[in-house]
Amino acid sequence: MTKHEDAWSGTVVKKSRALLDGSNLYRRLTIRLDDGTKIEVKVDRDLWKSVEVGERLVKQEGAKPRRG
Repeated sequence: MTKHEDAWSGTVVKKSRALLDGSNLYRRLTIRLDDGTKIEVKVDRDLWKSVEVGERLVKQEGAKPRRG
């Protein structure tokens, strides 16, 4: 999983969640950035539940991703 702290914008192409360590549920979104590359980002429950594949997300530097 790529950890991106910088600003980016892109489209959700996949939603996933897993109990990787057996006790914590991790929610991830695969994002296709505007330049065509794909990244995976961990997101909180509220954002994960509110977005669908095909929706656009924006992240400002130092902030959490948001719909945009």
